[in-house]
Amino acid sequence: MNKKGRLFSAGVFLVLLLVPGVLIAGTVYDRVKATGSVRIGLLQDNAPLAFINEKNEWVGFEVDFADEVSQRIAQSMGKTLKVERVRADIITRIEYVKSKQIDMSVASITHTKEREKFVDFSITYFFDGQSILAKKGRYNTVKDFIGKRMAVVQGTTNEQNLISLMNSFGIKDPRKHIVSFQDESFCSLALYQDKVAGWTADSTMLIGFAAKEPGKFELVGEHFSIEPYGIGLPENDIEWKAAVNLAIQDVWKDGTYKKIYDKWFGSNTKYYLPMKGNIGPWP
Repeated sequence: MNKKGRLFSAGVFLVLLLVPGVLIAGTVYDRVKATGSVRIGLLQDNAPLAFINEKNEWVGFEVDFADEVSQRIAQSMGKTLKVERVRADIITRIEYVKSKQIDMSVASITHTKEREKFVDFSITYFFDGQSILAKKGRYNTVKDFIGKRMAVVQGTTNEQNLISLMNSFGIKDPRKHIVSFQDESFCSLALYQDKVAGWTADSTMLIGFAAKEPGKFELVGEHFSIEPYGIGLPENDIEWKAAVNLAIQDVWKDGTYKKIYDKWFGSNTKYYLPMKGNIGPWP
């Protein structure tokens, strides 16, 4: 090979080293193992699941759970993994997985058939349900909200569930009673200012908001939906999905899951929420 050829080859090799994803081919599992880093999408304003506390620390049930799952994956690889936390929101928590900007999204994503068109899911790691939050003492049951204005985040399963609920009450045009906002902060503000009678979302989110001002708000009635959360994963990546599922199982089996759950939702916390459901066996 002449000097020009050697220089060209060296240049190509350098480019391969510098361009992310070019040198490391294969599955997400291969990339994570080769780089020693796992990228995890998390919410930042969803107490007690994932939020920034008064010390500017990223904390919450999903933060601790994601760290633990990553540690189990690292053990299976026989190496240490650096966890790179990536800020996500209602939209990007799925978009980042689709575009493979993150390796997993632990961001309160309800596992639905519609979302399976875009991403894969792990086994269920959290069981929640949709509730209604209102000013304390104003309402007793879900039916008390018939004909009232309700706040909900636009484009979520919560919005679809609310429409279904209103239909079941015989309301012909549910949209007239629904105020859809871009995010939870607008929903909470509308409720606080009495622009809506109630705000509906997953109960964990509502509990987190209510805990900011104890005694001012309360959940009304029973859950009117089941919200099984799964970790969002890149499509058709069997090896990575298997690693994540096995890690979740390990966290559950040895009791670590319950310790994390009790830390955030136990009876001695301000976010008390009895555990619902079990993580079933995964072959």
